[in-house]
Amino acid sequence: MKIFALVLASMFCVAQAQDVGFLCVKAHPGRVGVFLDGKYLGPAANFRIARTYSVPAGAHEVKLIDPRYEELVTKVTITPGKKLKLDETLRPLPAAKPPFGTIRVQNPDKYAAVYVNGKFYGHVDEFSNIGQGIMLNPGSYVVTIEPASGPPVVMTANVEAKKTYIVR
Repeated sequence: MKIFALVLASMFCVAQAQDVGFLCVKAHPGRVGVFLDGKYLGPAANFRIARTYSVPAGAHEVKLIDPRYEELVTKVTITPGKKLKLDETLRPLPAAKPPFGTIRVQNPDKYAAVYVNGKFYGHVDEFSNIGQGIMLNPGSYVVTIEPASGPPVVMTANVEAKKTYIVR
């Protein structure tokens, strides 16, 4: 009976592996967020090393987003068991003008997506320590942290010039 269970389990794993391919995005800037069919996968790179994501085989829409650059959208087809490499450069948007305040975010999921007023800004690990943050003009902003598992954290941040607001 145990041998039958092991054979069945191994057949299931092989069948699953045949339905999955891999997506590797080399992008400039490297911190762009990678979205697959509207779902956030994570950053394109970590410490300047391109990340590879396991993706269901088939046709998909890939969106690369960074708040300082124009969004890039492309269609890809993932082949089972193969790695598809994208190499893309985003075009910069005009720089924001001061004054600025700063929002820092903290969450146990360092790759949780961070949104400001519904727009993707990056992941938690980019804005979590004292030397990091999202620089915004003074005003009221809705900040959302979406971890891979668990409920999102939604808070309103009233940003003031030269001050830091922490969202946990």
